[in-house]
Amino acid sequence: MQEKDETALLEYLTAKGAYNPQKIGGSNEFTFLANLTGRPQAWTLNKQNEVEAFTTMSDRVLEVYHSPSGKKSIIASDFEGNEKQQFYITRDRGQTVEDLVISKDHFHEFGGWSPDEKKIAFASNRRHPGYFDIFVCDVETGEEQTVYETDTNCTALCWTKNGNGLIISVKVSNIDNQLHILDIESGETTLIGNADIPARYHSVQLKKDGTAGYLVTDEGRNTLAIASFSLNSPQQIDYLFKDDQWDIEEIKLSPDETKLAYSLNKGGSSRLAAYYLEDNSVKIIESIPSGVYQSLGWLNEDALLTGVTSAVIPGDIWKVEITADQSTRLTHVTPDSDIAKQWVEPELHQFTSFDGLEVPYFLYGKKHANQPVMIHVHGGPESQIRNEYNPVIQFLAAQGYAVATPNVRGSMGYGREYVQLDDVRKRMDSVADLNYLVKDLIENHQADKDHVGIMGRSYGGFMVLAAITHYPKLWAAAVDIVGISHFRTFLENTGPWRRRLREQEYGSLENDVDFFEEIAPLNHTDKIEVPLLIFHGRNDTRVPVSEAEQLTSDLEKQNKDVELIIFDDEGHQTEKLENHILMNTKIVEFMNQYLK
Repeated sequence: MQEKDETALLEYLTAKGAYNPQKIGGSNEFTFLANLTGRPQAWTLNKQNEVEAFTTMSDRVLEVYHSPSGKKSIIASDFEGNEKQQFYITRDRGQTVEDLVISKDHFHEFGGWSPDEKKIAFASNRRHPGYFDIFVCDVETGEEQTVYETDTNCTALCWTKNGNGLIISVKVSNIDNQLHILDIESGETTLIGNADIPARYHSVQLKKDGTAGYLVTDEGRNTLAIASFSLNSPQQIDYLFKDDQWDIEEIKLSPDETKLAYSLNKGGSSRLAAYYLEDNSVKIIESIPSGVYQSLGWLNEDALLTGVTSAVIPGDIWKVEITADQSTRLTHVTPDSDIAKQWVEPELHQFTSFDGLEVPYFLYGKKHANQPVMIHVHGGPESQIRNEYNPVIQFLAAQGYAVATPNVRGSMGYGREYVQLDDVRKRMDSVADLNYLVKDLIENHQADKDHVGIMGRSYGGFMVLAAITHYPKLWAAAVDIVGISHFRTFLENTGPWRRRLREQEYGSLENDVDFFEEIAPLNHTDKIEVPLLIFHGRNDTRVPVSEAEQLTSDLEKQNKDVELIIFDDEGHQTEKLENHILMNTKIVEFMNQYLK
């Protein structure tokens, strides 16, 4: 790249965003996460509304969990991107931080503060790499107690209001789970919902009197909806509000318990609203910027706190007054710069795939006929490309590329039926969707058929490799980031805590090895005709680095055009700023070389 382009790309990559706001006790103060110094840390606003550090950790901060009063906080941090969270405690608003739950070879998932703030709950795989048990830790003494053992993946969501129990979630499949009320003293559990109906349950909100609660579920439905349940007879789920086309994302019960704030995932963008429990009415909020909303929290009876990101907003924290429908930007982490003025909103389109299925996608930067095109495929596979900021997409769009980001079959956000369309031996149907996306871009958007590139991360990396081996004539260049090159070797080498759940999506080592061999990109490398750029993190606990190494070795033996870059200090994500810059600079140079 020319020096001017390198400078511009750096500005895109270093655009800062704030996310995950968490209110501190009963005050109007809050923390948020942002990568302002090279890796994500926790920040807050001082009395002059200036950003200042809440605390500084030696590695990235993944979450902050404040106690109900705000007097204590748990900081979750890992090591070099390995996702093995350890918990640290601060009792003085981040000025001093002490070790609390430390076992660096194991994973920990936070499960909530007890009502009296004396204990926290968490899940960890200390007993067995593939089993997550529930623990309770006394935050003053550091004493830990195992309160529930299970030979599967289990997490605690919150404490019951009397402090005697926990709401726990047990994974059943890659998308489905069950909720149970755990009595800590006896170890007995009571099911929430119907165990005979596969379903998702999340966003549990309990009433102050401890008699009932609310949650989001798709029990017996195609889309996620708001339901209520009683703790005396929790198997009975009563639906309160639903949308037959779109999923409810998150709910939050107001302090006076008169309404539920909720966000709705409408085609990849969020819709914010309040559901009034007394009369079942809904107030839709129009004043907040379009985008994706996360970490809803109530500042008071009428005002919400939420993080907002969009294609043109890397992330900021907003206050939303429900009654007046007024929204105020509280942080200004996202820059008001000349570069920001070049960011573009995507157009939402859809194409018809081989079997008549309508598949949605966002299209960035369409300007003229015969444009080079880059297709960006999301991971998961049960994820979703959404209306969020992506620096490389924005930079390529500014450089004259059209960028298409599809939500192929198997993506979340379009109901249970859609997300299951690529399960196990239907895997290659989603790859076929990419073939029909290219046809649509050429026929309906005048894309240059000789200059189409593809890139993807994680499962999206597998999609890239499957696309260039099964449809080799379509592509001019490909980028694989922490991708899967063979499902058999991936399942053999991934963490045991993930294998069982991943097998429900991909197929099992017991029953589907023949299919894995049939579709594996590693077994079809002779068909690859395009230059391939590969990135991986040495500490990746999800997709082992061996997936990239075995593919690269095979291609090098064939004298194919391949380059592998391994980051020794990263895991599944690319968090460190210097690595982020190197990776994306290489990607843009690569695309410019082969697509322009």
